[in-house]
Amino acid sequence: MALSDPLAQQVLRITKLAGDKIMAIYEKDFTIYEKQDTSPLTEADLAAHHVIVDELKAISDLPILSEESADIPWEERQSWQQYWLVDPLDGTKEFIKKNGEFTVNIALIDGGKPVMGVVYAPALNKAYIGIEGRGAWTEQDGEFTAISARVHSQGDTWKIVDSRSHQSPEIKNLMAQLDGETELVAMGSSLKLCLVAEGEAHLYPRLGPTSEWDTGAAHAVATAAGAKVTVLDPENPLDPDAEALTYNQKESVLNPFFLVSA
Repeated sequence: MALSDPLAQQVLRITKLAGDKIMAIYEKDFTIYEKQDTSPLTEADLAAHHVIVDELKAISDLPILSEESADIPWEERQSWQQYWLVDPLDGTKEFIKKNGEFTVNIALIDGGKPVMGVVYAPALNKAYIGIEGRGAWTEQDGEFTAISARVHSQGDTWKIVDSRSHQSPEIKNLMAQLDGETELVAMGSSLKLCLVAEGEAHLYPRLGPTSEWDTGAAHAVATAAGAKVTVLDPENPLDPDAEALTYNQKESVLNPFFLVSA
């Protein structure tokens, strides 16, 4: 099959252009700078950011919020109905470790909800695309495969995604509430949400800090694949009435804790 949505096709193309810039740096020794929050910033972040912003401006008049240009005041942002939410390189730690688990992320947000997203892992040559109401797919070498979240069945081992970079002790509380065997699946960057989207895991509880650009694109993929992305209360991590995770609804761009579930 081919991807029939013209806008999604353009966004996929843009993520791959950014991925090419990233890989050109990934395959050689690269310089690590320091952001104000002391997390590593590489040349690849900035190279990907500039490609994405230039290309999005060429196809759309919508505003852009990117991790590398995040200082747009709330007074301006709060009036946005639709905008592009971008993380040019998610998984900087994975990039520096050279384990391949880093991604380019572009989401279209409408009314606080991700309605389209593309996550591209250039080192893995794999993309994830999600469009609200249309479905979700992976793409490799031009081949598109439909994906869907997999509901846990009685007797199955619960597969729970955890981070390579920030192991969370609170996850044990959630695992203790599950009926049956559990297995942790380690993964970096926004690929953690995508594992639930493609049925490789049942749950991804996030009990550590993230920003909205870290999750927007993969959130769109997950929900288009039939999963839920909800606010997580550590005291009641499996609350069936938890609210959906939203975007650009407050001044801070930090996410609350959240749960991706099939």
